[in-house]
Amino acid sequence: MRKILHGLAALAIVAAGTVVVAAAQDEKNAEPTHFPMLPPQQLSWSFAGPFGTYDKEQLQRGLKVYREVCSACHSLNLVAFRSLKDLGYSDAQVKAFAAQYQIHDGPNDDGDMFDRPGKPSDHFPAPFPNEEAAAAANGGAAPPDLSLMAKAREVQRGFPRFIFDIFTQYEEGGPDYIHAFVSGFGQNPPAGVTIPEGTFYNPHFMSAVSTHMPPPLQDGQVAYDDGAPQTVNQYATDVAAFLMWAAEPHLQVRKEIGFRVMIFLLIFGVLVYLTKRKVWAEVAH
Repeated sequence: MRKILHGLAALAIVAAGTVVVAAAQDEKNAEPTHFPMLPPQQLSWSFAGPFGTYDKEQLQRGLKVYREVCSACHSLNLVAFRSLKDLGYSDAQVKAFAAQYQIHDGPNDDGDMFDRPGKPSDHFPAPFPNEEAAAAANGGAAPPDLSLMAKAREVQRGFPRFIFDIFTQYEEGGPDYIHAFVSGFGQNPPAGVTIPEGTFYNPHFMSAVSTHMPPPLQDGQVAYDDGAPQTVNQYATDVAAFLMWAAEPHLQVRKEIGFRVMIFLLIFGVLVYLTKRKVWAEVAH
């Protein structure tokens, strides 16, 4: 009887182990429920930190990537051509750049709409006349406007990293995510992950395992004139920086004002303390 009991116990242990292994394997092969599957890497940006500034050469490269690649699907509705002067372009260059676009305007004196060359006061025109047309041309999902994308998309970093972010003034989550997303195509999905037909796997996508957006970049796609590497990683970095500028063009001014305010408050605090010491110096406590 004792041998039988020992045999049954051994079988139970083996069975339990098999169940645990099977459960672990099922969990490993299960569809993911938390996104992104891979968090974006924190990069080093020129505009990071309290004294960060935009790299105008990088912004110009990012504008070129947007214009030659991203603008085919994505609008930039909130950015005016005249603001490109902040990137280091002259008035004449901005005027010539704007004139390369056709702006749908009107009505004229006859009540008709018409197309005309762009002016510096115009905004970047959208590639589609409306959201429905954009969705119909992109598999049912309209590409989002990129004007505020660098501020609208940011992966939560969780505890305790967000505590340290307060002191380091980390606010580059949007550019980090954009860089990771646009350069994250071409990888093979893990076992058990099903990619819907007509979509593309991207482990950095923050909404699902795949996206309707096809891989936008490839090496050598955009020609740079300043000798910068013509690679997917460089394109992704430059366009992410450009979109950060598009979302917050006055970032440098904000940081300069903030620094001056902190200096003022520090000096004011010292003066208040010294005044208090002088006023109450001869008063008995």
